[in-house]
Amino acid sequence: MAKVMDQQPASLDVARIRQDFPILARTVGDKPLVYLDSAATSQKPRQVIGAITEFYERHNANVHRGVYTIAEEATALYEGAREKLARFVGASDPACIVFNRGTTESTNLVAHAWGRKFLREGDQIVLSMAEHHSNLIPWQFAARATGAEVRFIPVAEDGTLDLSELSSIVTERTRIVAVTGMSNVLGTLPPLAVLSEAAHSVGAVFLVDGAQLVPHARVDVEATGIDFLTISGHKMLGPTASGGLYGRRDLLEQMDPFLGGGEMIREVWLDHATFNGVPGKFEAGTMNIAEEVGLAAAIDYLEGLGMDAVREHEKQLTAYAIGRLVEAGATVYGPRDPEVRGGAVSFWYKEVHPHDLATILDQEGVAIRAGHHCAQPLMRILGVPATARASFYVYNTAEEVDALVDALGKAEDIFG
Repeated sequence: MAKVMDQQPASLDVARIRQDFPILARTVGDKPLVYLDSAATSQKPRQVIGAITEFYERHNANVHRGVYTIAEEATALYEGAREKLARFVGASDPACIVFNRGTTESTNLVAHAWGRKFLREGDQIVLSMAEHHSNLIPWQFAARATGAEVRFIPVAEDGTLDLSELSSIVTERTRIVAVTGMSNVLGTLPPLAVLSEAAHSVGAVFLVDGAQLVPHARVDVEATGIDFLTISGHKMLGPTASGGLYGRRDLLEQMDPFLGGGEMIREVWLDHATFNGVPGKFEAGTMNIAEEVGLAAAIDYLEGLGMDAVREHEKQLTAYAIGRLVEAGATVYGPRDPEVRGGAVSFWYKEVHPHDLATILDQEGVAIRAGHHCAQPLMRILGVPATARASFYVYNTAEEVDALVDALGKAEDIFG
């Protein structure tokens, strides 16, 4: 039976926000869509869709090349998006933003262009055991290529990172500490300032996988001491294949190009070449121009809401969801305190396998994620093959949490 939260989060006018998202008006079968998979990809408001359409209808041209009017307009929009993204993450220099397809490509860029140049045999790469595969496999590649060793910060029983042995994990041999800013499975928010200080105290650099963090909380790379931050635009209301990498400028200047081709060069001879400055040397070929223009519109939208309000809405909704899921008999993984976690809530419901559960919920119009969430080592720590995951964003409501819990009852009826 539905049970509506006593007080809706007051920080956002969610009813008004929902009107900006066309997909939320559709049905699945005869049920209204309840979209609870924003940790995988967020939905897009009309403002973002409109910005992409307007770009293609009025400004479509390649950037940095033509001197005709629409080419200059396209370049201005593209570089304007870089400036907005820099400001959004607290970077004072827009040249520190490298555009690409998002966090996976960004981590591979750093692991290749920084890691393979500066890591040596016996060096240490420190990750956490809560990492997405995108912040694990590139470092496995880098370690294999350089002879470096990958070490791990463990996960405590409550889903937070266990920092009790941090001083023996991050040592004088550590060259980089690379951790998630928010776990896509547990919702955990690691203490980034503490980890940054630990890395810098031994001369290491500090990378944050911002896929889940940047869309949901205020980020300031310079105040927090983040040397590299990876950013996925499609998880923050922007288009797929938008986003990129923030890198401290001196680090980017020391790194070699990641991809070779047009536009990342300065001069080319038959037997050698010289390369562009930052960020250009990392942006080879025709870039995802319309997507970054769409991301700029998404940033405008989020800034209009206010990131403090976004975070407050999520804290309240997440606390309500965890309470209702536990009350319904689900096992919830990760911290219970919304102050130290985000809105990705993984759970196991009674004896129903997550894949079966997601299938039944879909018949009720409720879209959740089921699987290992690209975090198989973490699943082994939790002792499960997979989890169900409901994840929340600015357009979600308490009534949708109630719809999720009501649909769990349907699954229990079917599977007994």
